[in-house]
Amino acid sequence: MDGIRQHFGIHDDALALRSKRNDILASNIANSATPHFKARDIDFEATLAKALQSGPLTTTNERHVAQPLNMRADRLHYRDPVNPSLDGNTVELAVEQMQFSENVVRYQTSLTFMNRKVSGLLSAIKGE
Repeated sequence: MDGIRQHFGIHDDALALRSKRNDILASNIANSATPHFKARDIDFEATLAKALQSGPLTTTNERHVAQPLNMRADRLHYRDPVNPSLDGNTVELAVEQMQFSENVVRYQTSLTFMNRKVSGLLSAIKGE
């Protein structure tokens, strides 16, 4: 089974994490009018790195910007709003919709990679 898991690579973990992030972002959007609701999110890269037991991204050039990991990777964090509402709600609908759309596209990309890997395995099993 480890061989099959290695064959799928990072995509199975990425799919599960993207699905979880979709739920979080959808909750933010659904609560955009709820007083005192605080928008939440996860640090996708840090959480995926933790799942894969790898470290943060490294820089290879002095002009690259290092990405600090300033939060626990396995926890939700609250977004810092640019324009918080007067009722204490920190959901910025445009930001949440953009994050949700981007996450869905990346989810679909990982799903496409997984489907291709499965198709390749099925072809190998059938001897095609």
